[in-house]
Amino acid sequence: MDLNELLKVSTLAGKIMLESGAETYRVEETIVRICTSFGADSADSFVIPTGIIVTATYNNEVSTLVRRITNRGVNLNKIDKVNDLSRKLQCKTIEISDFNLELLKISNSSRYSSLVTLISSAITAGCFSIMFGGNLKDFFTATLIGGCIKILVTICQKLDINEFFINSLGGGLCALLAVLFVKLNLCTNLDKAIIGSIMLLVPGLAITNAIRDTIAGDFLSGIIKAAEAVLVAISIAVGTGAVLSFFMNLLGKIIK
Repeated sequence: MDLNELLKVSTLAGKIMLESGAETYRVEETIVRICTSFGADSADSFVIPTGIIVTATYNNEVSTLVRRITNRGVNLNKIDKVNDLSRKLQCKTIEISDFNLELLKISNSSRYSSLVTLISSAITAGCFSIMFGGNLKDFFTATLIGGCIKILVTICQKLDINEFFINSLGGGLCALLAVLFVKLNLCTNLDKAIIGSIMLLVPGLAITNAIRDTIAGDFLSGIIKAAEAVLVAISIAVGTGAVLSFFMNLLGKIIK
């Protein structure tokens, strides 16, 4: 057995899961399962949101591999597929080369189309405004704003703009459009429209994983993810607050 090849394959699986938003303990468990299933005598993995370290032993030979994680997002479908594939190793024999090909297929699999993502994001924003007590006007306003925010975020990500500035721009655009819609009498409740639209930017998965990792004993990962969530929340507040402050202080009582 080639330990180096095994480490490359197992860390690739961990990389796909971590970049897709998986919890730390799930990534570590999956990596160890893959290594032991392919014949390693023992395996240990240490995972944080920005990196993976894996050590495996076989016949007194020890190998270690470090893989850096630079991109993080949300793709629960990829997490499910890698998780399912790793568990298939417990039931049937799979060649390591075939396993690697399956991982590459999962890694390169396409997400939902841009149109489906845009429509879903817009409707989600509208539904959040209703959930927070908005009316039908607020729903349509938040839906339109949500679509605009999604377009802005997609463009900024393609330009490799820093996440802090993306969220600030998204929050600012949300507040700007909400104020305009209120002045045009297309929106009744400014706060409901803003809150519903901003929910698209809120780091819900990061907050959830921070709590789960902390409970599971992965305190370092929990602190890192909690800090990331706080910074995202601050960036949203900066963008939204700056625009609202501009309208309220420099242009008079535009906001009712």
